Amino acid sequence: MGFRVFLASLFVSKLADQILLFLVPLVVFQVTQSVAWSGFAFAVEAFPRYLSFPVCGALCDRKSPLKLLQASQVLRATMCAVGVVGDLWLGGIGWLVALSAVCGVLTTQGMIAREVMLPQMAAQGERFDRVLAWSQAADQAGFMLGPMLAAALLAWWPWQGVVGVAAVLFLLADIATVAWRRISDLRLREPEAVGGPLWQPVRIALGHVWHLPGLKRLVVLAAGVNLIVGVTLASSAALVTGLHGRSTGYYAGLQTLGALATIVILLGIARASLAVKTLGLMGFVAMGVGGLLTGVAPDHWGYAAGFLLITGFDKMFNVFIRASRQKIIPPADYGKTTGVIVMLNNLTQPLAGLLVGACAGPPETARLIVWLSVAMGVLGLVAFRSPASPLPDR
Repeated sequence: MGFRVFLASLFVSKLADQILLFLVPLVVFQVTQSVAWSGFAFAVEAFPRYLSFPVCGALCDRKSPLKLLQASQVLRATMCAVGVVGDLWLGGIGWLVALSAVCGVLTTQGMIAREVMLPQMAAQGERFDRVLAWSQAADQAGFMLGPMLAAALLAWWPWQGVVGVAAVLFLLADIATVAWRRISDLRLREPEAVGGPLWQPVRIALGHVWHLPGLKRLVVLAAGVNLIVGVTLASSAALVTGLHGRSTGYYAGLQTLGALATIVILLGIARASLAVKTLGLMGFVAMGVGGLLTGVAPDHWGYAAGFLLITGFDKMFNVFIRASRQKIIPPADYGKTTGVIVMLNNLTQPLAGLLVGACAGPPETARLIVWLSVAMGVLGLVAFRSPASPLPDR
């Protein structure tokens, strides 16, 4: 029962976060009618989210991850309220981008805090890859329903009202977290008291990335995958509603189908007994094919097929990455090392947003997606075929 309440908290928090992620590129494109500005807005929103990972990871090794999780949820609700008041007072689409960027940093803190707690839940006897699959299924349920809810609310309210709903959902997520701790018998390990500057944990984490067998290759693989994820997130609103002439409702429905496909895949992982490395290879290949399809598709049907492959298999690959690094990283350094690794993994996402911003229009963006898919394939070939530092296969 306790784990289910934890999953409910994760789901509601993800639902609110996904509403904000859905709003930014779509509203910016609707206001400016420019795929370039949509890409730049995504980069502004995403860079703080990923650059903050090392600091957030270091904090989780020094402070209670549960308290950090709760603080991130309350502060995100507060920032949503501040953004809405600021827009009503001074006006400007920049308030939406700014509040989403700040909430992204706080989302990072919540994500790392949960990441640190999940291995402790698995220590009670459940396989870690199955705990990851169930948690990511809850995460994807929020990803699936977030665009649907945001699109439905946008049909009735301006974006300020939709952000207000996100604030309420963040508060509900915190209430669920408090309820989980009251009914759960899980004993969370308190971090050891550590002094010194925050750059010291980052140095330790970078040393682990460089020296521990297999970690560098995991970073390279994830960075390649996130090239495709980033360019898809940054350009999908413009390509679906612009190049392919579909409606906002169609765009929300496509994201929903992608999340639904992911949930089905994750539930299959939770019940199956596939090797972790097999999951990684399957997810990587499917996403590479999806990237090529979104770039060369002549109509919205082909684009939708590619989009579903990317979003559907992203979390399968993520299970491989997270399960593999959990076997390599020392438990005492898990927070700080995970923070640095996730930052390195995901910096290619906002980079892809900047590349989309440099494109003159949707046709050029489609060609960019093809080239990035090829780059992802090259990185994967190097990492999977390298004879040194074999990746975990169980």
